Amino acid sequence: MNKHSLIIAIVNRGFAETAMEAAKSHGARGGTIVHARGTSTKETEKFLGITIEPEKDLLLILIGDDRKKAVMKAIDEKIDMKVIGRGIIFSLPVDEVIGTINSQKPEDN
Repeated sequence: MNKHSLIIAIVNRGFAETAMEAAKSHGARGGTIVHARGTSTKETEKFLGITIEPEKDLLLILIGDDRKKAVMKAIDEKIDMKVIGRGIIFSLPVDEVIGTINSQKPEDN
């Protein structure tokens, strides 16, 4: 069993900060926000009459498996990912980590 996972939340532009706040409230120490753009074509920009926003934010959070589900659920509830076109959240197993993601602070020099 892996000790860590990478949570990836792909949300409409402007929602990443809100998602990160929810993640931090459930044990995440931080994350990385990457601005991105969807690759939809003109024909697929509308889905069920809803315009799909091509500008996206990717939120990447490396987290211990013991906190993964709580963090994902917190993001889902805060952003309401069940709304069509709002975003998607998933996790991937991480085999190795170099560096640390635990709660220890770096030593002062």
